[in-house]
Amino acid sequence: MTEKTKNTQADIQSEKSNASESSGGAHSATRRKFATISDIEIRRLYTPADTKDINYDKDIGQPGEFPYTRGIHANMYRSRVWTMRQFAGMGNAEQTNERYHYLLLQKTGGLSVAFDLPTLMGYDSDHERSLGEVGKCGVAIDTLADFEVLFKGIELDKVSTSMTINSPASIMLAMYFALAEKQGVSADKLRGTLQNDILKEYIAQKEWIYPPRPSVRLITDLVAYCTEHAPLWHPISVSGYHIREAGSTAAQELAFTLADGFLYIEESIKAGLDVDKFAPRLSFFFNAHSDFFEEIAKYRAARRIYARKMRDKYGAKSEKSLTLRFHAQTAGCSLTAQQPENNIVRTSIQALSAALGGAQSLHTNSMDETLALPSDKAALIALRTQQVLAEETGIINTVDPLGGSYFVEALTNRIEAEALDYLDEIEKRGGVYECIESAYFQREIASASMRYQREVESGERKIVGVNDFVIEEAEPSIPVLQIDRSVEESQVKFLAEIKRERDNEKVSKALAELKICAQGDGNTMYPILDAVRVYASVGEVCDALREVWGEYTEPPF
Repeated sequence: MTEKTKNTQADIQSEKSNASESSGGAHSATRRKFATISDIEIRRLYTPADTKDINYDKDIGQPGEFPYTRGIHANMYRSRVWTMRQFAGMGNAEQTNERYHYLLLQKTGGLSVAFDLPTLMGYDSDHERSLGEVGKCGVAIDTLADFEVLFKGIELDKVSTSMTINSPASIMLAMYFALAEKQGVSADKLRGTLQNDILKEYIAQKEWIYPPRPSVRLITDLVAYCTEHAPLWHPISVSGYHIREAGSTAAQELAFTLADGFLYIEESIKAGLDVDKFAPRLSFFFNAHSDFFEEIAKYRAARRIYARKMRDKYGAKSEKSLTLRFHAQTAGCSLTAQQPENNIVRTSIQALSAALGGAQSLHTNSMDETLALPSDKAALIALRTQQVLAEETGIINTVDPLGGSYFVEALTNRIEAEALDYLDEIEKRGGVYECIESAYFQREIASASMRYQREVESGERKIVGVNDFVIEEAEPSIPVLQIDRSVEESQVKFLAEIKRERDNEKVSKALAELKICAQGDGNTMYPILDAVRVYASVGEVCDALREVWGEYTEPPF
């Protein structure tokens, strides 16, 4: 009898046993379907028959060697533990600066900037659409003056900074570079990552300003600038995180993210850039969701697909161009307002999957983030979660400890195959731009999200504290951070002072030069830098580009 036959017979016998026991146990009546969050059915047992077609050297390989399934470095965390980041941004720049200094004292490995909604959408704090939103979901940034306060007392060549922003990303990085100049630090000394992934905004998060093609031009302009002037900076973090938060499956997250990344690569090559010059500075950003093994398999499959595509399709030759580096963040959509302390457990397990999956940096969500911006205590617990994983669990001692598991390798293959099918379908439909405009991505995500929500509402999928083990709570059991309305008033007042004191003639000239550049084919990063240096505001720079490119309206679907 073959291993596969024995495995199948064992599964049949197991299902019969489960059926005969359906009248006993707290969960037996509803626990009939064993599947991942993404609805991949999981068998009772995996054996060598499930990995018999895998060629170790070709498909798995050694850590630090093609196709990097087991990790991009030979020693991984034995040489250097992942960078521990904590998302921070609240109220005004002064308040966020206080949080940065607090996190640095607690030994965070890098700073991350969360911006408020007006900044993300390219509006100043005094704009009518900003009313009631200033400083609420992140820090309010209007001009270079805010950046000067935001990083007060922090030497930019001594930290790694991540900025989560997309449509106005070039403006934020220009402000960061301009601030570094004021500190006497050249751009080639700066380390960090800019999210700057506009394509996933059209697919999932919906924070766009301009149509897709000119938006991508901003990105390729910035890639070219960083390739020449800031070689240590990651100009794009191609983001699957928000695609997953919108309800996608793991395979959809992987495929749609890689498709976006490959489009950026193609556009950069069209712009005349050498793939081996810019590709080593690209990075990715994935969700660390709750299905432990599915997430690990997703990360492993991502590295393998990327390495092969970069070598075989885009002709990359440098090893650094072939390695997919990624940041992970635990799943915000998995956090519950009910029994919020349970979120500490969820975050810990999700963070463990990211570490075992080979992440280069990691953000752990705070237990209160489904209710408000993180409090100091909640942020500290989230950071300590990473530190406990790194220092107390022994997971850094060996590389890819789950590699070779029949289950993990089979699941890696399954997710890779599903992702490749999606990549083929995207190509058949004409590519990423066409799939955005026809709402293909949006429909696929909506379908997956609906399936998951039905499982929750029917009770087929259990969420502790939500549809199982429920406790009636009159109000949240933990204190939450509140942003006072006075923050908006003081921010608007500060912006008015800056606009009054700056040289407005220089601002007008700089904005005019930016519009001329946008109408032509020059690199927009240079006039944007000139504009922010003279304290042009985010809204003014965005409005100048709006005049040239217009605003994007999503077609109904």
